[in-house]
Amino acid sequence: MSGISEGLAELGQGTAAAMAVEPRHGAAQDGHTHETDCLNCGTHLVGSHCHACGQAAHVHRSLGAFFHDLLHGVFHFEGKIWRTLPLLAWRPGRLTREYIDGRRASYVSPIALFLFCIFLMFAVFHATEGHEEPSTHTGNAQGVEHSIKRIEGEIAALEARQKAAAAKGQTIAGVDAQLSAQREALNTLRDVEAEGVDLKVDPDRRVSDIPTLDKAIKKFRSNPDLASYKLQTYAYKYSWALIPISVPFLWLLFPFSRRFHLYDHTVFVTYSLCFMTLLAIVAMIGGALGAAEIAAFLIFVPPLHMYRQLRGAYGISRFSALWRGAMLLVFSGLALAMFFTMIMAQTSL
Repeated sequence: MSGISEGLAELGQGTAAAMAVEPRHGAAQDGHTHETDCLNCGTHLVGSHCHACGQAAHVHRSLGAFFHDLLHGVFHFEGKIWRTLPLLAWRPGRLTREYIDGRRASYVSPIALFLFCIFLMFAVFHATEGHEEPSTHTGNAQGVEHSIKRIEGEIAALEARQKAAAAKGQTIAGVDAQLSAQREALNTLRDVEAEGVDLKVDPDRRVSDIPTLDKAIKKFRSNPDLASYKLQTYAYKYSWALIPISVPFLWLLFPFSRRFHLYDHTVFVTYSLCFMTLLAIVAMIGGALGAAEIAAFLIFVPPLHMYRQLRGAYGISRFSALWRGAMLLVFSGLALAMFFTMIMAQTSL
């Protein structure tokens, strides 16, 4: 229940943040406008909103209206979310190009949609993640037991080969030495199992040549639960950093272009990240429902989406979109690696 509660809280926060940055355009007449002058600035009203300060002509003053606004914000985004999502999913290039060209009133802005998607993703994550009781020795004991069974099987196979060769009056070179080494290893593992010795990785061993990353990995080893919590927290707070990290990589696909500018690339990247975030949400829900094959199928979706968005947003040929899409996949991996390194560095502080 705590995971679901946290998820709902994240969803509410995301809606509030997204609504704060998403401008309202052309709200429909609902028959509730009774004021003749704006309650905020006193300007005479013409229409459903004040043309001087932008405030709605009618101000709700009931608890029911307050929760209606909340649900409206979550599920409708002033109705624009339902016009934006289909294009984002199937015609992302058209959505990107229309927003860049200024046809924006019908769609949710990329940054508002990005904020909402990030909050929604963490809400779903908290609602679907498993909560297992921590255990110190269970994983180690299972690993030792598995190793014992494996070595016993190898010893049995070697003994069978040795007996078969002896029945034919033959000998197999090296079998005795192999049996001796395997039996010694088996005895050692049985001692470990009997005494309950906890096999641990050397905490002083270097894993990465990057000091901050190496320090973060050591913290993961010493306290996985705390490190995982910090990783989620920093990933949540710094998710916006994926945009400035990714834009230079996209610029490299159109270097020194006079047709396309950094603003175009930023809109492209932000809408693309929105779609990938929604894709991750679908995968998490599928995993929670026991449909793991959904996640396997979704692996093939990002390349197709990148290809379609490149073609539609930049108006390039199929061949050009194919090779740029392949490069964009590589760049996306590099951007994620940079983001992960940055987050890991934060957890080491």
